[in-house]
Amino acid sequence: MGKIQVGVSTASLFKRMYNEDSVAFLSDGGVPSAEIFFGTYREYKPSFAQLLKERKGNMLIHSVHTLNTHFEPQLFSYNPRALEDAYEIVEDVLSSAQILGAKYYTFHGLARVKKNASPIDFERTGRMYADLCEKCAKYGVSLALENVEWAHYNHVGFYSKIKEFCPQLKGTLDIKQARVAGEGYVPYLEEMASDIVTVHVSDIDENGKLCLPGRGVTDFEELFDRLSDVGFGGAVLIEAYSENYVENVELLRSYEYLSELAYKQN
Repeated sequence: MGKIQVGVSTASLFKRMYNEDSVAFLSDGGVPSAEIFFGTYREYKPSFAQLLKERKGNMLIHSVHTLNTHFEPQLFSYNPRALEDAYEIVEDVLSSAQILGAKYYTFHGLARVKKNASPIDFERTGRMYADLCEKCAKYGVSLALENVEWAHYNHVGFYSKIKEFCPQLKGTLDIKQARVAGEGYVPYLEEMASDIVTVHVSDIDENGKLCLPGRGVTDFEELFDRLSDVGFGGAVLIEAYSENYVENVELLRSYEYLSELAYKQN
């Protein structure tokens, strides 16, 4: 069983500062681990990763995340040109991950926004996941599928079906998205189990409003216990919305709160 490491996703600082400033802020604040949320095409470029590497100090970059609708749905396209274009962007993302030392690519896959979407061909989809995993492996990166209410993994059971064709797939557990899906995080945690490498956390207050961890009613000790039970030793990353707090320093205080809980657990 590994140790839980607490960190922050730069998505938590979206609209407050750009990624290059976010990594400097988090590193200066003593945060040991982060996920980079790339939000624009220019940020996928290896040259931008070099800038982040210079600005991040000693902070480890656990994973990278992309803006799903930019290209991830096209990785499952039946149109060869769309597929080729999407893979060109993936090459940049993976090169950037390699430069930053990130071991995981947090992935959404297809955006399931159409109410009349056709049923998923799990064999074809699973094999396409396997192809993508092979591409990631060439850069020392593992693909980590995230449960997201509006994307591929929007219900318990999807992950298991894809794993039949893509045994190398890893998992990202998002407790907020599980809550939005109406199932809670436990069934997703139990399905991904020892495959989980990243956990995205936020909190809710007694009225169900999103807030930073430590400000609400979520039982994080229980979450850490459940993660420990499946042998989790990855990163628990705060992924909040900018409107969930007022001052940037609150994000650091939330990190300290979770870090203390993780220390007791470890």
